[in-house]
Formats: sequence, C-alpha cells, structure tokens
Amino acid sequence: MQAFRWKVPLFILATIFFGLKTYLVYRFMLNLSIENPMQELILFLNPFVSAYLVFAISVWLKPHRQMKYLRWTALVGTMILYLNLVFYRNFTDFITIPVLFQGNNAADLGGSLLSLIHFQDIFIFIDVVIIWYLSKNMDSWSVNFSKAGKITVTAVTFLLMTTNVVLAEMERPMLFVRAFDREYLVKNIGIFNYHLYDATMHTKTKAQRVFADGSEISEVENYIRENTESDQKSDLFGVAEGKNVIFVSVESMQNFVLDAKINGKEVTPFMNDLKERKDTIFFPNFYHQTAQGKTSDSEFIVENSLYPLPRGAVYFTHAANEYNSLPEILNENNYYTSVYHANNKSFWNRDVMYDNLGYDKFFDEKSFEETEENTFGWGLEDKAFFEQSIKYLKDQKQPFYSKFITLTHHFPFELPEDKSNLDLYDSNSRTLNHYFPTARYTDEALEKFFQNLKDAGLYEDSIIVLMGDHYGISDYHNAAMSQFLGKEIDGYQHVQNQRVPFMIHIPGYDQGKTYDKIAGQVDVKPTLLHLLGIPAENDLTFGTDLFTEDRKKFIAMRDGSFVSDKYVYKNEVCYDRQTGEEVSDTEAESCLAVKKKVDKELSLSDSLIYGDLFRFYNFDQGEKQSEKETTVSDK
Repeated sequence: MQAFRWKVPLFILATIFFGLKTYLVYRFMLNLSIENPMQELILFLNPFVSAYLVFAISVWLKPHRQMKYLRWTALVGTMILYLNLVFYRNFTDFITIPVLFQGNNAADLGGSLLSLIHFQDIFIFIDVVIIWYLSKNMDSWSVNFSKAGKITVTAVTFLLMTTNVVLAEMERPMLFVRAFDREYLVKNIGIFNYHLYDATMHTKTKAQRVFADGSEISEVENYIRENTESDQKSDLFGVAEGKNVIFVSVESMQNFVLDAKINGKEVTPFMNDLKERKDTIFFPNFYHQTAQGKTSDSEFIVENSLYPLPRGAVYFTHAANEYNSLPEILNENNYYTSVYHANNKSFWNRDVMYDNLGYDKFFDEKSFEETEENTFGWGLEDKAFFEQSIKYLKDQKQPFYSKFITLTHHFPFELPEDKSNLDLYDSNSRTLNHYFPTARYTDEALEKFFQNLKDAGLYEDSIIVLMGDHYGISDYHNAAMSQFLGKEIDGYQHVQNQRVPFMIHIPGYDQGKTYDKIAGQVDVKPTLLHLLGIPAENDLTFGTDLFTEDRKKFIAMRDGSFVSDKYVYKNEVCYDRQTGEEVSDTEAESCLAVKKKVDKELSLSDSLIYGDLFRFYNFDQGEKQSEKETTVSDK
C-alpha cells in the first residue's frame, strides 16, 4: 500500500474520484440525454478533463500547500456541482453569472429550496471527505516534481482540453456560436468549463453597451419594418376602446390542465367554461417564451414585445435601459397603470424595473393583510389576494391598466389539505402530483375574482386577460408527464408542453371564438393596443397583433426552438406541426430557413438590450435620434 501511495499522487486520485462523481451526477442525477455513442464518450471524458485541469495546478505548489489546495478545491468544486444540480431540478437549466446577481431572490424561496434537496445527495460529498482525510498525510500523497515534470503535467492538461474540444466540435459543429442551449454546452465541455465560458460571455455582453452606437438600431428597425410591422387593422381594432384592462398573470399554469380531469373531477372548471364563452377570445396555441427570468421574463416580454435574455433576467441585468413599454404608452393615452403582487417588492428587482417601465403604482406585500389562515406556500393565497385588491382597484382613476400576479400555483405547489378540492395525481413525481390541486385552487380564485369585479361595478367596463406566465412542470419530470399525457415526451412534445392559457374576456362582446393560429407572449403588447384602439406606428416590437392576417408565421423560443405554421423545431430536429413526425430531408431545408429567421430575431433582440439601443431612438418621430439628443438622454 505504501508503494502504491508513492506511485499515485493525490492530485491523480482526486481527478479520478471527482471525475467519476461528476459523470455519475450528469448521467443519473441530472439525467442528461444521450443520443449516440459519441455523446456518451464526451460526457464521460469531460468530467475527468475538467478535474485534471484544476487539480494538476497543485504540482506547482509546495508540498504542504498542495494538500490544502486539493482539499479546498474539491470542496468548492463539489459545491458548484451541487448548486447546479439543485438549480437544474427546478429550472432544467444551469446557473449563469447573471443569475448569481439575483441572489436576493433566494431569501424568498423557502420551502421551494428544501423540496429540491434529496437525501441521496450526500453521495456527492463522499469523495471530498476521502480527499480531506488522505491529504492530512502530506508525506505520502504530495509530489515534488522537477520543473520538466511540472511542465509535462501541465502539457497533458492542454492535450486533454484540446481532445475534448475537438470531439465536442465534431459532435456539434459551431458549438460556441450556437450556444442557446446550455445543456449542450455542459454535455460537451463539462459544467466547469461551461462556467468559464459563461464568465467570458458575461464580460463580453457587459462591454456591448459601452461600444454600441446608433448605427445598430437601424438594423433592428429595418428588420422589424420588413418582418413584423403591419398597417392592417382588423375588425377588432378599438373594440375595447376606453375600457379598463385587468391583466392576470397566472403563475405556472400550462395548457395541459385545461379540460383535464383527476379522478373524474375537472382541474380548471372555471377556465374551461370561460374559454368557450361568446364574450371570450381564446388562443389554444399560445406559447410562453421565457428563459431564466421566469415570471419576470414573462412580464418583460408582455410589457415590451422583446425577447428575454438567454442568461439571467432583464429585470436584474438591464433595469436601467431605455424602453418603450406598454405602461408608458398607456400612460400617454390617459391610462392609470398599476401592478398587484403580494410579494417582496425587491423580488426580481421589480421595484426598480416597474418605476423605469412607467407604472404609476406597485401594490406589493405591504398592501395586503397576511395571517396564518390566508398565507401558505409562497405567500398570500390567491383568493385573499384578489379579494383584498378590490378596494384599491375601485379607487383607481379610470381607465386603468392593472396587472395581477398570482402566487398559490407556484412550485413546489403547496396547498393545505383543508383548502384542496381535488385529489392528488398518482405518479412518481411529487411535483406533478401536487400541481393539479393548486391549479384547481387558483381556478376557483379566478372565478371568485370575476364575481368580486361584478360586485364592485368594475366588470362591465373592463376587459380581463388571463395568461399563464411560464411552465410549472420542467423536463425533470418527463416520466410523470409522459404517464399523464399518455405519450412520449420527445422534442416535439416538449415544445407543445410550453403552451400556456391565453384568453381575452370582453364583457358585452358576443363574437368571441377560438383562434387556432400560433401565438406567443411577444404578441400580447401589440394585440392589447389594437383592442384598445391605440395606434403604435412608431413602436419597435418583435410581436404582431394577433387579429391581423399580415403577420409573421413563426413563434420563437428563447432556446432557439420554434413553432411555425408547418413545423416545430427542437434540438436540431424538425417535426411536422400537425403529425409530430420528423420531416423529410427535403422539407428540413424549408424548416431550417425559418430557423435562420428565428436566430436573427433573437440576436437582434439581444443586441437591443445588451447595447441599450433604444437610447438612440426617438419613438415620437419613429426615427434614430441625433447625436445631441442621445447625449442628453444618456445624461
């Protein structure tokens, strides 16, 4: 045993332990998908490459410092791995640097965070304990290589890295250029190299505003004029002119609950009825388009008809930018604008962002009375939230635009037994099992809210918009979702699962119907302005009014997937939108032509935000500002 110790330095053992552990986490805890033997090889190789890269640095240190370095590096690396695992269980995504700046949100996670920690996670820390124990015997495990030996060890590092990158590029050409999907990056270069890449991208994007100039806004303007802008006005233009707008962002509500039953009972009986009524316009093929910002991304998209960022949340990273938001436009048309949300005002940096977007008032948690009886999960229950909001709503100057953000139907979907009117679902996913009772509770709260509006005399003079903000059930629960839906969750079905409720209820309107056209959150702003009869000729948006026939034929997702009239695209596979089958090679060319437009549109939206390009644009005149105007606005 003594001879073995001298032959195998601790940095090599640490590489083996840590690499093997990381591979097992990738394969069996993150459940990263493997499509071919090359992907399996790369997934197995990159944990050892990353571990060797870090632990081999120890050979340049003195023996007593080597052991200390290996101990703490193993611990820090394990914590990074574990935090990504916990994050992935909720968001099916990996941590980015902008997400770390949202750390004040963690204080509000509470039970959500605890539900993401599993007993078997202790396995992840076993090698840290072993390395910590062995490192105490410095003489047995340290090395004292010559300078040539140290250089050789380091050279092996670069050889391994080069091999990893070459294999990754062979498996997925232009991997670092088409980096919408962070899972592909992690599978190909490892979670630690991914974080280095993320840090590089963060530095690059932070510099974009500094070097941006007015010429870039012209490219965005030309694209929008050619692809999304329309002079058409449908018969619904101005149908809600002068009416109040009550916009309800329904937390985590997805379309698969509509018309669904658990043990013979409807999950959402009120919404099921509402979408069929003659005074409701319903879009069954409406997709959320959020990314890491989740609810805040949903708000940002609706308010600005721009896409969220691929990393972090715009509400945090670019809250000081210039925007031409929906609240601002409505303010200019004599609307009073407000937000109701019974949560900490700083969560998602809302207090700062709302002020910049032009909201007149934010009714946060301090505006509501919370008790032990009406508070659970993430805070004030939806029924009490709506009921307590009415007194404020009645006192607002009319017409008003008021946004309500619900809380009860929020992960981890906690609901006291005495408040539940629906059985739990029976699957291997606790999250999915509890999803349905909270969905039912929120549906009941919405029904009661409609009655509250009628009792307050606000119903007839308002239009009420219901929209799911983002998914509630992530890919982590695909096995249970497959059981519920009775079908495999492939790329096609994953995209279809991103549909969320979107219905516009107009009291007194008797020509409501179901519109089967594809739609997304980016279309909400121009659609609402159209209904209110407010022209927006000088606006720059990537969405289009949903009642106009002259509109683009695709809906882009933040990860680069899309839905068009003919195709659904996900993970480099094109599916027929009607059948769900993969298309032929001939048809794939047409599908990929749409993909180019999607990538272009996402890229232009990113450049708008990263470069704060709206500071170069005069929305009153619909043209680029002069240098003098830009200088004044920057000040």
